[in-house]
Amino acid sequence: MQVLIVKTSSMGDVLHTLPALTDAARALPGICFSWIVEESFTQIPAWHPAVRWVFPVAIRRWRKNWFSTIVLQERRNFKRQLQQQQYDAVIDAQGLMKSAALVTRVVRGEKHGLDCKSARESFSSWFYNRRHAVAKQQHAIERIRQLFAVSLGYSLPDCHGDYAIAGYFKSQSSHDPYLVFLHATSRLGKHWPESHWRALIALASDSGYKIKLPWGVESEYLRARRLAAGYNQVEVLPPLSLTQVAEQLTNATAVVSVDTGLSHLVAALERPNLTLYGPTNPDLIGTYGRHQKILRAQNDNMESLTAVRVWQTLQLMMQSKE
Repeated sequence: MQVLIVKTSSMGDVLHTLPALTDAARALPGICFSWIVEESFTQIPAWHPAVRWVFPVAIRRWRKNWFSTIVLQERRNFKRQLQQQQYDAVIDAQGLMKSAALVTRVVRGEKHGLDCKSARESFSSWFYNRRHAVAKQQHAIERIRQLFAVSLGYSLPDCHGDYAIAGYFKSQSSHDPYLVFLHATSRLGKHWPESHWRALIALASDSGYKIKLPWGVESEYLRARRLAAGYNQVEVLPPLSLTQVAEQLTNATAVVSVDTGLSHLVAALERPNLTLYGPTNPDLIGTYGRHQKILRAQNDNMESLTAVRVWQTLQLMMQSKE
């Protein structure tokens, strides 16, 4: 059975789709998935054992010069590539007009998606042959698992979702214990104050831990340098691919993160992870899986989460993992 998944972005949303593939692969032996995803996230689907083909799409980049000669040619090539294959089912797990109108509409196969009351953008349901009702007030992972089950005709298993990618990365037992602090996020209200991060670094360093700080863009690199200043135990990591970041996370003793796509990667890798939430409701899109703990700020104010409270909570997590 050949199934095409349309789930283009963001990083967290792409990772949230993985447990549904695991369900389907267990229920329907021999099923084979292809996946259309934003070009910056193509490494993620390839980690799952049920995915055979990954098609990069560049909607984010194309939007900047939609009608330029180069972009027009890329769009034509992308459409031509997609239409070479007939699929038994096409599942649009995005539920947005950009995915439905620009991608799902042009592929060959029976198209499944959320109905107008279930999709994030109701008009996206116009582009599906089969529309499915899935309750909104539940975690995004459970919604996608239900969408796949009704689209492909199997019973949803009564168990926690399994990302099935932790085994892709090799853990190394012979290393000095270290923590990873995921300090970078897209929205200002989701940031934990730098003074709090430095206080947490001091507590972790005094307990003998090394700390690693990943970053993605220049502003995050500069923040990492500020956080590390004066601490010999802190390493600002070099530029890394997503796969290389995953390798660093796989071998970490534990992780502290803010609300960012990489926090969901930690969850998918089943590493102990303490995620700090402010304005986001973690009940619907928070970190999901084994060894995950959430701390919520009072009145969405991230300053209310003290370094002492975070460190004490993290210590309890690490002790329970031992």
